[in-house]
Amino acid sequence: MSSAAPPVPVTVVGLGADGWAGLTAGARSALTSAEVLIGGPRQLDLLPAADCAGLRVAWPSPLRPAVPKLMAEHAGRRIAVLASGDPMFYGIGRALSEELGPDALRIHPHPSSVSYACARLGWPVEDTEVVTVVGRPVARLAAALHEGRRVLVLSAGAATPDEIAALLRERGFGPSRMRVLEQLGSEREDAYEGTAADWHRAPGDPLNVVAVECRRDPAAGVPRLGATPGLPDAAYEHDGQLTKRHVRAATLCALAPAPGELLWDIGGGSGSIGIEWMRTHPSCRAVAIERVPERAGRISRNAAALGVPALRVVVGAAPTALDGLPAPDAVFIGGGLTAPGLLDAAWAALAPGGRLVVNTVTLESEAVLAERYRRHGGELVKLAVAHAVPVGGFTGWRQAMPVTQWSVTKPAPDTKTQGEAE
Repeated sequence: MSSAAPPVPVTVVGLGADGWAGLTAGARSALTSAEVLIGGPRQLDLLPAADCAGLRVAWPSPLRPAVPKLMAEHAGRRIAVLASGDPMFYGIGRALSEELGPDALRIHPHPSSVSYACARLGWPVEDTEVVTVVGRPVARLAAALHEGRRVLVLSAGAATPDEIAALLRERGFGPSRMRVLEQLGSEREDAYEGTAADWHRAPGDPLNVVAVECRRDPAAGVPRLGATPGLPDAAYEHDGQLTKRHVRAATLCALAPAPGELLWDIGGGSGSIGIEWMRTHPSCRAVAIERVPERAGRISRNAAALGVPALRVVVGAAPTALDGLPAPDAVFIGGGLTAPGLLDAAWAALAPGGRLVVNTVTLESEAVLAERYRRHGGELVKLAVAHAVPVGGFTGWRQAMPVTQWSVTKPAPDTKTQGEAE
């Protein structure tokens, strides 16, 4: 039986803008007894030197790759890591938990900036949307904009309020009320407000949270965007290579996105399938594969405009462009179906339970789908949509090109059959 001492746990202490004065007795004790204090320069400066004598180490940039190196460098010593507010709310606690395991941590949380902001505003926390733009594009906010919604934006710095106001105006939410809350919880706490439409303020304190009460301007000429797949076609920049909204809604229904899942959108076109997959949940991810560089650029612009700038765009022709991509939970093929090896590569990339959805409008591709349907099963449907249009002084139907769709879930291997074959 080993007699080795258990590893020394890493203490993580959440700090507010009020610094040392706002800490509990347990958090103070952890910091005074620490041999190594790791944090950002602003956080380290909040600790009194007389009480916290440990070695002070500032996080390098980028931070995440430095975590394992610093933990290994100071292994065996009493380490205290400083975090802003609640370490497990968009904080360093996540990286440490993933790197060391939760059992290796002792966490002392502090009220987050969201808790402080909601307390000042009188907003129920559970009804408030939170978007962080710390180390992320402000374009992420676009996906949270809906009439009447309350959104708190965790700012990246003093310039963030101006960037938010510009985005709100661009997306047709100029009447939205904005309130900037600075240095929450400290003696220097301050707040100011206005509407996005007339926002003209010099940058203030870099430590701020922006509260947005969404108000849409119907006269702005920006299409209203709902929360479900099937956004208006006018919401996209495109050259005709766009899965139209009714077929798009049916396609997303067949793909059945779930939180945290990854989609391959092969033949991205304008990126609509990958974009609306990601809009279903903040943790959904997508990779759009598009061989035409001009269209690839268009996908990125659409993704930013519609609030999912993290959509990854790969320029290249499938199946070659699929090499090295992370394994998908679902694959959509909207173009290039007859490319040699494409369908086989997509099928092979899926784990059991993964979904494959293919749309086509040509007879040649339809024949390929019919053969795969016979082999793998699934569901083969034809989607036809007609729109009412003027016919002289009357109204008639104009039929859109019908779309053949094959959707299938990859089954688990038949272990009994495999055993008999062996």
